[in-house]
Amino acid sequence: MRLSRLTAASLLLAAALLTACANLATSTSTAGKTLLPAAGWDCGMPDGIPPPEAGVLVLEAEVKLDAIYDVGRTPFGQRQAVVTQTGTMKGPKVEATVLAGGLDYQLTLPNGVVEVEQILVLRTSDNRHVIMRNAGVGTSTDDLRVVYDFEASTTGSFAWLNTGKYVGRRTIDTATKTMRFSIYEVSAVPAAAATARVTKPAGVPPQPWDFRHAAPTEQKGDTIVTEIVGLGGSQQVQAGKRGSRNIIPITGGTLSGLITGKILFGGADYQTTGGGGPPIDARYLWQSTEGDVIIVRNTTNPTVGLVPTFETRVDGKYAWLNSGKYLSSPPGFGAGGLSISMYKSK
Repeated sequence: MRLSRLTAASLLLAAALLTACANLATSTSTAGKTLLPAAGWDCGMPDGIPPPEAGVLVLEAEVKLDAIYDVGRTPFGQRQAVVTQTGTMKGPKVEATVLAGGLDYQLTLPNGVVEVEQILVLRTSDNRHVIMRNAGVGTSTDDLRVVYDFEASTTGSFAWLNTGKYVGRRTIDTATKTMRFSIYEVSAVPAAAATARVTKPAGVPPQPWDFRHAAPTEQKGDTIVTEIVGLGGSQQVQAGKRGSRNIIPITGGTLSGLITGKILFGGADYQTTGGGGPPIDARYLWQSTEGDVIIVRNTTNPTVGLVPTFETRVDGKYAWLNSGKYLSSPPGFGAGGLSISMYKSK
């Protein structure tokens, strides 16, 4: 009997060691390799994302977090939404403050693949603003690589941020509510001989990078919600590489109609002038009275005006937002803030 118990214990130990080795192999399987992203989320580097550390360190940052929201399982995977507070960014050639209200959306797919989208605004040491919209991917969180894109003034001290290729790491410490990232310039990094391809599970739709382009014949139907939006002070990016930006932070607000609740602090209307992007591109979060978090994007479509899209949990009361088509009124001034109504499209 004693021998049988020892044998069973030995088998359990061996199984645990094999599992640990398998997990270690998985976590290090992409180390040193060029990561080949899936076509639906190529992060702007479809030919491959090199290991960041193979490049030259440009800057490091530490940012406190305002909130971490578990959105739940959406049509695209398991979604987490993070809103930043302020932080510091330093490097050999740049020093900046990361402004409060930035967004970080993380998506985890059933096979462990992780995708990240970030929108951050910086204020540099020469008192100018820079906007970043970043995309990341990894076969797991152990080797998540983020491609960083800067829009700085083409006439300022940090115009060099508009050029080059930047890849980095981004980690979130939920216990201390802190985000850290490091960014490397990788233009001179040769493609690694070994590659690792990111694959997505069959049947899982790709999350969109672009906004919805509504048909010219779409018209406003029944009202679904009216929002009153609180706004912060404007942040300007003058003569950026995609035109000038007027960034208007979203500080909160209220919802009424088929959805009741509040607009959460975070995000902004990232307006563009000069043809490099949509005149209005608002990115922010709702929270319903029931507690469901809803990701909102409301963007100018040249033919029909503003077109909102939504992402929320598939097992919640407002799952219908994920699959419908919607239109929006232009913003107008109301009591307590900016008033916008949204409608079903017909």
